[in-house]
Amino acid sequence: MKKFLLPLIGFAVLVVFLAIGLNRNPRDVPSPLVGKPAPDFKVPQLGDPSKSFSPADMKGKVWLFNVWASWCVSCRQEHPVLVAFAKQGGVPIIGLNYKDAAADGKKWLVDFGDPYQLSAFDSDGRVGINYGVYGVPETYIIDKQGVIRMKHTGPITPDSLKDEILPLVAELSK
Repeated sequence: MKKFLLPLIGFAVLVVFLAIGLNRNPRDVPSPLVGKPAPDFKVPQLGDPSKSFSPADMKGKVWLFNVWASWCVSCRQEHPVLVAFAKQGGVPIIGLNYKDAAADGKKWLVDFGDPYQLSAFDSDGRVGINYGVYGVPETYIIDKQGVIRMKHTGPITPDSLKDEILPLVAELSK
């Protein structure tokens, strides 16, 4: 009898773990960077390559760091939400044009609107690697001290903006 009990218990444990895994959202990949200082970098701005951007430029402000690319299909879905949100003001949105051609990124912003205070240009993806980007779009909320407080994977929707992002921004802005 004991011979059959151990494999049965092992099988039951596997079924429980499988059930838990199947009920999780695959986009909810925890980031080891949440709660830690945002990785520092200095790259040229997309709109004016003679100027650079570094997260240190945003110290003292709560801000959204949105990783996007002109070749990204999901970014097209997210973009109108960001444009509408930017018109409301309140929190700066900094873009990171990721692994893109500068001309394509600039054309994208002209064609679809520019919700960004500025876009940093990450042509080779090194900044994205430091932030743990594995797909675009991804958005980070960074607090006044330069600490990442949230990572949102995938396109921002009106619901995720209202239910997750805006409450956290309001709390951090106090």
